[in-house]
Amino acid sequence: MSEAILSCARPSPVPPGELAARLAAIRGEMRREGIAFVALTDRENILYVTDYQTLTWAYNARPLFVVIGQDDLLLVASRTDSRNIESCERGFVPAYYDGYLSEAVDTVLREISARDRTGRAATAIDYGQDMFGRGSLELIDGLRSRADGASLGSASDLIWRVRVVKSEYEAGLKRTAFQIVNSAFDAVIGEAHLGMTEFALYQRMQARIFMAGAERADPIAMAFGRGDFIYNRPPGPKALAAGDYIWTDFRSTYGGYPADRNRIARAGVPEPWECELYGKTREITVAVASGIRAGMTCGEVFASYERLWAGAGLGAPYGLLSRIGHGGGLGVTEPPSISRGNPEVIKAGMILHIEPKLERGGGVFQFEEIVYVTDSGIEFLSELAPAQIPVVDAHPV
Repeated sequence: MSEAILSCARPSPVPPGELAARLAAIRGEMRREGIAFVALTDRENILYVTDYQTLTWAYNARPLFVVIGQDDLLLVASRTDSRNIESCERGFVPAYYDGYLSEAVDTVLREISARDRTGRAATAIDYGQDMFGRGSLELIDGLRSRADGASLGSASDLIWRVRVVKSEYEAGLKRTAFQIVNSAFDAVIGEAHLGMTEFALYQRMQARIFMAGAERADPIAMAFGRGDFIYNRPPGPKALAAGDYIWTDFRSTYGGYPADRNRIARAGVPEPWECELYGKTREITVAVASGIRAGMTCGEVFASYERLWAGAGLGAPYGLLSRIGHGGGLGVTEPPSISRGNPEVIKAGMILHIEPKLERGGGVFQFEEIVYVTDSGIEFLSELAPAQIPVVDAHPV
């Protein structure tokens, strides 16, 4: 590998003021909906309000839960986490349990009951669209039967109303995450050669990503192909051949924020028609992203894409997805969906990924460009895909 390796410093803990603002926003939504307690089971949601870093997430036996009330923030954790929790000042109150899932659930129910003077307080849990959590039927049944008249609903909508608007702090972490994967892709494509396998290129990408400062390099999608693209297939033993396209979709994280970014390259010099399709698809993607403004609906953004696409004469786009973009943050994909007719209004603070895809003549042409919506327009959070398609030398080494 080349010695010129980007190296980003390890991210600092989330500032207390940032965590306080997030929690205040969630509590405001809770008051508006008349919800007294929100139980969190999803790793991203728990990190969002606590920034508690632990290796306990690797185990299902001893789950972490959070209970948000109007007066306190409670982290329910195994006693095995106690030394880590008490190693520094925290913005939450710990409630420890001895045992496993059943004991964790009992602790959640006990702590809520101790704070519910009426026995009828409404509770919500983070199960819903794009939120699955790590709880269990035992937890849901317990919350439902906690007291006569106490209701249990989904907290996903109210949480997304808060999480969908990103702070400048969050946008900064995403910028760094994209810088890491872009540098890894450019360096490794520069070293690639015919005959290497998908898995070998994948390993080099992941090594570069770690060396550049990512704290996690979740498996990326990587495919070599010429008209036979299987985008959700893990990288395997297929060897790179002249004329193949290299398609990647990154998942590595910095500060907990994943760099969902698509990049492509070609093995061997492309034909003129390929360069033309590359240029047109890139131009449309950048134009759609550049035209996004707060106050537009997602459906209006999709309509602008449809007009530009039809005007370019590109024919039918990749048709297995009903959207050409989505939100991003702590999750790889988050609301909203940039899809036809979606009435959701775009707000300042949203991070949006725009990524229409074209398969034509055996090639794949896709650019995932990411914008941060501001009061005055948009800011691209990642360097744009290059104007010319990256090429792997057709001559084997």
